[in-house]
Amino acid sequence: MKKILPFIFTLHSYIALIFCTLLSVNLVAQTDTTSTASQRTHFLRELNVIDYRSRLTESLPEVRGTYLFAGKRSEVLTLRNMDANIADKNGRQLFARVPGVFVYDMDGTGNQLNIATRGLDPHRSWEMNVRQNGVITNSDMYGYPASHYSAPMESISQIELVRGTASLQYGAQFGGMLNYVTKQADTTRKISLESINSVGSYGLLSSYNAVGGRARKWTYYVYHYNRQSAGYRNSGRSTANAQLASIQFQATKTLALKAEVGRSAYIYKIPGPLTDSMFHQNPKQATRERNFFNPDIWVPSVHFDWKISDRTRLTIVNSAVLGNRNSVQFDALAHIKDVVHPETGQFKPRQVDIDGFKSLTSELRILHQYELFGVLSTLTSGIQIMRNDLHRRQLGQGTTGSDFDLTVTKPFGRNLHYKTKNAAFFIENQLRLTSKLTVSPGLRIENGITRMSGTISYYQPENVPNKIRHQFVLLGINGQYNIHQDLQLYGGWSQAYRPVLFRDIVPASIYEKADDKLKDASGYNSEIGLKGSYKGFHFNVGLFNLVYRNRMGNLVVGDENGQTQILRTNVGNSRNKGVEVLIEGPLANFGKLQMTWFSSTSHMDARYRNAQISAGKENKRIDGNKVESAPDWTSRNGVTAAYSTFRFTIQYSYVSQTFSDALNTSVPQATGAKGTVPSYNLWDLNASWQITSGISARMSVNNLLDKSYFTKRPTSYPGPGIWPSDGRTAVISLAINI
Repeated sequence: MKKILPFIFTLHSYIALIFCTLLSVNLVAQTDTTSTASQRTHFLRELNVIDYRSRLTESLPEVRGTYLFAGKRSEVLTLRNMDANIADKNGRQLFARVPGVFVYDMDGTGNQLNIATRGLDPHRSWEMNVRQNGVITNSDMYGYPASHYSAPMESISQIELVRGTASLQYGAQFGGMLNYVTKQADTTRKISLESINSVGSYGLLSSYNAVGGRARKWTYYVYHYNRQSAGYRNSGRSTANAQLASIQFQATKTLALKAEVGRSAYIYKIPGPLTDSMFHQNPKQATRERNFFNPDIWVPSVHFDWKISDRTRLTIVNSAVLGNRNSVQFDALAHIKDVVHPETGQFKPRQVDIDGFKSLTSELRILHQYELFGVLSTLTSGIQIMRNDLHRRQLGQGTTGSDFDLTVTKPFGRNLHYKTKNAAFFIENQLRLTSKLTVSPGLRIENGITRMSGTISYYQPENVPNKIRHQFVLLGINGQYNIHQDLQLYGGWSQAYRPVLFRDIVPASIYEKADDKLKDASGYNSEIGLKGSYKGFHFNVGLFNLVYRNRMGNLVVGDENGQTQILRTNVGNSRNKGVEVLIEGPLANFGKLQMTWFSSTSHMDARYRNAQISAGKENKRIDGNKVESAPDWTSRNGVTAAYSTFRFTIQYSYVSQTFSDALNTSVPQATGAKGTVPSYNLWDLNASWQITSGISARMSVNNLLDKSYFTKRPTSYPGPGIWPSDGRTAVISLAINI
């Protein structure tokens, strides 16, 4: 806490100067208002009207807070209106109405959501700017941008996804922004309670309990969550807990201050990868009994929100991501058994890896609306400062035991710090050229440096690059034309980049070398689409094009002694293009019984261009090869029947075949690490019932036909090979609000 408090409660000098100046002006303006103490405010109790709508997907407004969204493809998913498996964080159900979302099942049911769009890498959603209530939760944007923070879905009210053409405003990620909005306090009460409890297949038990309310100018919300499950696969046990505390003070009608801290932690007993023969024999089987994964992450933040005038708004957010990503495992290919050595009578020592995160972010944003040619336009601008320190300790020799134990018996083989200082400035102007046409040009400038220091036991320090500069000027433009009230044409183009990651510059062995001239990946997103409503139907149809340059990979090179060496370097480019279609609307109406349907489908062609990678002892051109984990077709379709306060949804999902590697290996290797990922189709059933105004229930049967399938063949963590997804499971949840 001694390290956290100075960051949270000490603003940078320029922020303090601006804030104090504006505050003094505002307090003077408020003098007359505060003097009329005889006036009283009465808060009316919130009235909830329960009605099922065929349209469950909304778009973000053109202006919200200090953000601009006109001309960008965005989706808002409200969980209370959705029939989905909340307790298990079932990604294909939660994101069913977002075309093209690739769901990677990796960490066991309910632990972590790993998603991507438009053919990007889904590993822990690290191609996205992931946020909670607008606060960044990526562990380290420049070293390891995975989002290890994992709040329970029971705590989330809605999910907001903005595609990459909006990246200038919040970060330069190709995938766009993914924002999880937590539930808020009932401001009509001093205290309100919510409890959601679930039971399900394979020993699932979870409990979410929250309390919130409002007392005069203070609003608070607190929750605690526990979950345990034996897992679908043998030895796939997991336990999780999470907490959040939020308190807000409404200082004046125009000034609000909020402090919030969230935490998530889980321990997942990793059942290990399988070969193809193992998978076909029994997808539930485990190859590991002693492997564990444990992220424990804190996300504290302080928010200042000031509506300076009817047309000007200022926000300041100071936040941090603090904690560890821990793993202890017998790290080997799937066909290598973890057995007791006959001579010693003990298992081999396991490998211990610990990543420590200390990522600090300050964001200042200001929005101003003004009139241009008699039409209201909007300008937003801001700065973002990041100071990150990723402490990576790997290749530690652990114990020979079988429990979760991070004890190290020998020094870590890699003990490194990866420190980044980065500053970014952005500006975007939403110009209303006419009452129907909006054009939004934007600019983002990033300038920073990353330095690596520490030791690698098998490598000479002078041979490892230890400094990477991040200097980018990114441009973008979006447009929107309101054909009429219920029909809009939108489109845009925006540059993006992805920093060289920690793993890209750390040689895996003495036979590898990292290129000292590595370049950050860069490229752009472009899209055009049409969205609207017609006779109860809602649709959003769009085309996209994503160009990704300077992708990372391995090449075979010769050193000064004529020896063959693997070089980690930029290997080429890729281009992902396709179409995304969402249609939802009424199917039939029989009085109290209403039936609706939806179809969410994406077709994509993602291929390498001007690229080559190592293939054995030589380099091979891969121009025209498919990008890994980028299915041609992803389609999710559903029908919902609603009768009074009862809803029932059946969903069909299809994902076409993908490749696990850039060489597009079609014949599976004996290890299971390379080969095709077969297409799969699944049926899910979900139901919900609003029993009374304060009591509701959910029921889910996932993978109804008990299909055996997997979504990816990872080449590194959690182990090379096949990781089977869950077969048929069922969950029942009961929620009480008082």
